Amino acid sequence: MANTDAKQSQAVQAEGDYSRHIPVMLREVLDALQADENGVFVDGTFGAGGYSRAILQTGARLIGIDRDPTAIANGRSMEQEFAGRFTLVQNRFSQLGAAIEQVLGEGEQVDGIVLDIGVSSMQIDEADRGFSFQKDGPLDMRMSVSGPSAADVVNRLKAGDLARIFNFLGEERHAGRIARMIEKRRAVEPFSRTLDLANAIETLVGRHPKDRIHPATRVFQALRVYVNEELNELADALIAAEERLKPGGRLVVVTFHSLEDRIVKRFFADRAGGSGGSRHMPEVHERKASFTSVVKGAVGASEEEADRNPRARSAKLRAGMRTDAPSMAADYALFGLPKLPDTQDLSRS
Repeated sequence: MANTDAKQSQAVQAEGDYSRHIPVMLREVLDALQADENGVFVDGTFGAGGYSRAILQTGARLIGIDRDPTAIANGRSMEQEFAGRFTLVQNRFSQLGAAIEQVLGEGEQVDGIVLDIGVSSMQIDEADRGFSFQKDGPLDMRMSVSGPSAADVVNRLKAGDLARIFNFLGEERHAGRIARMIEKRRAVEPFSRTLDLANAIETLVGRHPKDRIHPATRVFQALRVYVNEELNELADALIAAEERLKPGGRLVVVTFHSLEDRIVKRFFADRAGGSGGSRHMPEVHERKASFTSVVKGAVGASEEEADRNPRARSAKLRAGMRTDAPSMAADYALFGLPKLPDTQDLSRS
């Protein structure tokens, strides 16, 4: 399998624009997904096409989904290369059910789904997308290039709401101080550039020479997750995957920080069946498992891969196999999602 992994990685790197993206834990993803020429699979986060190319090389049929119009445009050449077996759909991965129906027809199911959660390295590399303060760019961060931007968030939300976003989504211990600084500064001059915000945070919080990360890192993570509604998207995608997988079909999810991994862990634990009950329904009842484990717990990247690709250091893979049990009710309480201001309110105001 190691030789196959190396060849697939080389193939991805040889693809011009795709050379900027090395898929994380490719071998582990393929092992868990078990794609072959007899199945139909979904890459719910197409990105630069790393997983998609590897899956297509098994002979499988594939549906690739991405909300980013740039990713879709860049992937059209791959769609032509694998014509008849590969279809790209521009949509959120939370809408993977609709994407599957668009390609296969109403009520159709698939043999496997893979989700690589979070921002892609291609998006980070593009300064104009505003995902990173490594290069100066507009304070944007929108994966779909539509809706409220990060600049809209920092310039229009109340300090209390900003503090909650930084605290819950970035686990930033200076959330309140940073939010109050933003509110005071924007009254004089609104924030519009990534480096402007990053420098303002660094000036406020300070930076010790031994600090491993920039003091603005957690705030930028929180803004990106909030702008793109990433946690809600993930929860919706997991529920949709349960409905769209055939018995024996596999769901493979790669996450990059604790908030995402916690959601996936809770989902698979809940879908393992057994006794159920809550304060709303105190009676204990037996539930048939809708997923069984494919891997034990969370799998991390190898030391060799983590050394070669820094993005892999925080990656965790969880996977489950669909049983023939009916899909369970969509209980969003199990995900523990925080109550935050609705991004649609910014669109309406």
